[in-house]
Amino acid sequence: MPDGSAGCDSKRIAFEAVSSAFGSLGRVCLALNAAFEIAHVSPRMEALLGPGVAARYRGRPVEELLGPDLLGPSSAMRAALEAGERREGWRAWLRTEPAGSRLVSVSAAPLDHVSDACDPDARYLLVLRAAEEDPGAGGAAPTSFSGVIARSQAMVGVMHLLENLQHSDVSVLITGESGVGKGVVAHALHASSSRRARPFVAVNCAALPDTLLESELFGHVRGAFTGAVRDRVGRFELAHGGTIFLDEIGDIPLHLQAKLLRVIQERTFERVGDSRTIKSDVRIVAATHRDLHRGVAEGRFREDLYYRLRVFPIEIPPLRERPEDIEPLARHLLARVGARSGRALRFSPCALRVLLAHPWPGNVRELENAIEYAATVALGQTLQPEDLPPDLAGPRDLAHAGATAAALPASDQGEPAPRAPASTTAPATPPSTSRSPRRPPPRAELLDALTNYRWHMTKTACHFGVSRTTLWRWLRAEGISC
Repeated sequence: MPDGSAGCDSKRIAFEAVSSAFGSLGRVCLALNAAFEIAHVSPRMEALLGPGVAARYRGRPVEELLGPDLLGPSSAMRAALEAGERREGWRAWLRTEPAGSRLVSVSAAPLDHVSDACDPDARYLLVLRAAEEDPGAGGAAPTSFSGVIARSQAMVGVMHLLENLQHSDVSVLITGESGVGKGVVAHALHASSSRRARPFVAVNCAALPDTLLESELFGHVRGAFTGAVRDRVGRFELAHGGTIFLDEIGDIPLHLQAKLLRVIQERTFERVGDSRTIKSDVRIVAATHRDLHRGVAEGRFREDLYYRLRVFPIEIPPLRERPEDIEPLARHLLARVGARSGRALRFSPCALRVLLAHPWPGNVRELENAIEYAATVALGQTLQPEDLPPDLAGPRDLAHAGATAAALPASDQGEPAPRAPASTTAPATPPSTSRSPRRPPPRAELLDALTNYRWHMTKTACHFGVSRTTLWRWLRAEGISC
């Protein structure tokens, strides 16, 4: 391969040839190196995102362009690429200055080198196109927006609302059950706004006693009350120029509601024990799992404050009402857990079926905790049903989840759907969910199942409705070696 500048020119010419071919189909190409830095950028990128974009991002980490949730160190797509897998049709909002955000469809795959003309440092290929030119992926493709990962139409609708708010400073009230991700949506709202370079300050109004909440919000001066030995800056001052997130606003006491109303109306406040008026330049985002309308009717929440906060309402549906979000959320959370521990983790088909079958009364927070638990107890890289918390992976769930791996729907991410063994002979005995794990099946039945499932331990264990550990114990007892 040519050396020096001639070599660089040949690499550039080769990539431009590929880019021209994809460009004729309306696609934009990016080549990434092993560190996920942008090695080559198609000139057509400027037609998609504006002049100067190609030069600005060349040599920069790809997460600066596509965001850390899509291709950051702890993202599910990055973990898949490093494992040699491809991902197709993911959607993400890219921020384009000064126009705002642009929704694009992203496909990515490890780059196969078929000739010496290819840059040997280029490891991954990304193909982008405007989302409106790829309508077929809209119903099934996961979408990323400033930390929010979803596939359901309900959550994609929330993302559209966040996009509409990027140039506005109106107060926003986010409602939904505990654990649905109201804090994540609040972060996304701030990250996509014109205030994103300024602080994002969160206050959990339910976690602080009434006697401390006023001081926490507005600060105090020395001597204002017993124990006030020095001046303290409140959260409203800390959030100056940025966003203050008032979580569980429904728990704030009535006497503080009046002071909060004044901050919203007049943009001023005083520290506790001080007469000096301080101007407030903050964007207020509030959230609650309570029914504030009922609170107003019962006299527990001020009506004028309710309507001041609820200028732009956003409701987050519970996870049980958007089950199509479970898989992309689970993969995203697992990639994040794996990145922290330096492990390349994945779900077995049976484990994923258990997650999809669970109603998730604790919503996304319960899902995250379950994945943290499974990643902690799992011995290998593949999470099995027995690694999940006991209330998820009981015997009944195992039988439902693993009766057949072929029932697992195909992944939208370009990953082939797991399939049952290619055998024309059905298992000698249908899966038994009533057999006690302490009583193994006959040796012949074990061998038949192993043969039909091609000695795949997970699928064979699912066939009998037991864990892999139990299956291994049965095999040892029968003298069957694998």
